[in-house]
Amino acid sequence: MKNVLFSLATLALLSFVTACKGEDKAGGSAGGQPSASAKPAAGGTLTIKGSDTMVILGQRWAEAFMKQHPDMRVQVTGGGSGTGIAALLNGTTEIAMSSRAIKPAEAQQVQTRHKAQAKETAVARDGVTFYVNEANPVKSLTMEQLRSIYLGDTKNWKEVGGPDAPIAVYSRENSSGTYVFVKEIVLGGEDFAAEALTLPGTAAVVNAVAKETHGIGYGGAAYGKGIRELPVRANNEDVAPSQENIQSGKYPLSRDLFFYTRGEPSGTAKAFMDFALSPEGQAVVTQVGYFPVKK
Repeated sequence: MKNVLFSLATLALLSFVTACKGEDKAGGSAGGQPSASAKPAAGGTLTIKGSDTMVILGQRWAEAFMKQHPDMRVQVTGGGSGTGIAALLNGTTEIAMSSRAIKPAEAQQVQTRHKAQAKETAVARDGVTFYVNEANPVKSLTMEQLRSIYLGDTKNWKEVGGPDAPIAVYSRENSSGTYVFVKEIVLGGEDFAAEALTLPGTAAVVNAVAKETHGIGYGGAAYGKGIRELPVRANNEDVAPSQENIQSGKYPLSRDLFFYTRGEPSGTAKAFMDFALSPEGQAVVTQVGYFPVKK
């Protein structure tokens, strides 16, 4: 009887060890989280969510990446930087695209929920650009004039050297990283004017300004099509959102565009990010209309 009991105990122990080894091979752990070195199975899907400013760039990267890796699928969706970071927090995306830096409270939530730091990787350069209709004679605006317009203090174009016409102000939704950037850098943290019309994406802002002769809006430099990009006047000089000015930081609204991951990326996520930062990937940045990240 003792021998039978010993044999049953031994068999149970061997079964437990085998199950643990099988779990390790699948990339799992006791907490159900993939290990840092886990590699995705062929045919797996990488999910990327976030910034509307970056969504076209992300999709172009995905197309080029999948041509090189036909067994891998990459899904890229927008919704705003805040949406992407929220998805990173709740575990529904592997990479969050963001046109703003992650907030300390968000980074702390990543650490608390996932026991991993929010890993920030700059993948491109951009300059937040203010757009006016091609028929608008105003050639440039200072940061103070932009601030006054978006706070609602300046309501007529004649106050800034333009025609006698009310200013139609267009803005982004508050989940947008570009919205947050403009609020912090241009408005000094103050709220946008109540009259500012909120639109769901940069393309919608561009379309509205292209149709509204007296409109003004803002977004990424890559979206400046069908309207005129407005230089920012600083130190008695009109500074355009050109590649040279954005990469050097001379343009006052220059910024980095980011990927965020929970800890160091691995597997398909790392392969995709390495591609985005490769010479081929940075060439896609230029093709879309943004600028290579500073090395």
